[in-house]
Amino acid sequence: MAEELQKPMNSVIGLIAGGGQFPLLFAEAARARGKRVAAVGHLSESPPELEDAVDVTCWVKLGQLGRIIKFFHSQGVRQAVFAGTITKTRIFKDVLPDLKGLSLWNKIDSRQDDAILRAVARALEDEGIQILASTCYLEHLLFPQGVLTRKKPSAGQMEDVRFGWRIAREIGRLDIGQCVVVRGRSVLAVEAIEGTDAAILRGGGLAGSGAVVVKLKKPNQDFRFDLPATGVQTIEALASVRGSVLAVEAGQSLVFDRGAMVAAAEKAGITVVGLSENEQGEPEF
Repeated sequence: MAEELQKPMNSVIGLIAGGGQFPLLFAEAARARGKRVAAVGHLSESPPELEDAVDVTCWVKLGQLGRIIKFFHSQGVRQAVFAGTITKTRIFKDVLPDLKGLSLWNKIDSRQDDAILRAVARALEDEGIQILASTCYLEHLLFPQGVLTRKKPSAGQMEDVRFGWRIAREIGRLDIGQCVVVRGRSVLAVEAIEGTDAAILRGGGLAGSGAVVVKLKKPNQDFRFDLPATGVQTIEALASVRGSVLAVEAGQSLVFDRGAMVAAAEKAGITVVGLSENEQGEPEF
């Protein structure tokens, strides 16, 4: 859990940035607390606004681990966070590792998300750079428990949520993905390397209408990276296939632009709910 990791110790903190607004939000929160932010941006992934949001930036290509380590050492970085997404399919066509990155890549037995990220984190920590929870400074972005929209899930929809919850837990245990799309207690799509929005479009298209999306953290989720995240774009994807419910594990995932997301859901007639497991392992709000 995030609370179990050490808090930032010194005045500079490293940021390994992917895409989206998450790295920008982290940088803003860190600087508001008086931290100097030294950021590594990934070309073709990280937003160009990153340079204005941090104190110093080093741009790298995917796989340039040695360059990241050298930059962090030059800036006195002893602690860092991962924030933002990397397009997973790029590992097949757009990785240009340096010698350090190539050496690490060849040692990784599994190319699943957690295996790769844990290997990178270990390599950084071997260099004296501790990786903190990605929620550092941003605990207020954790998904809340309860129904966020005016419309509550129906009894039938809750049956689908409970069914999807069990399936999502299992695919998470296998490190396949964090999201499933179901309807009538049938699995329509399982998130894999394509990501949540693509899985919603694929499964929701098969449903015709009424798709229920369940998104959970993986068992033994490492809070240092790859937390589930939802936002306006998630709702837009679900609305485009006339989906009905977005169910997310409360306190274990991130929500961006919460007000705008709820407004978009209300407009589309989509129910949004944050749930947690009871003692029987069943979701409840």
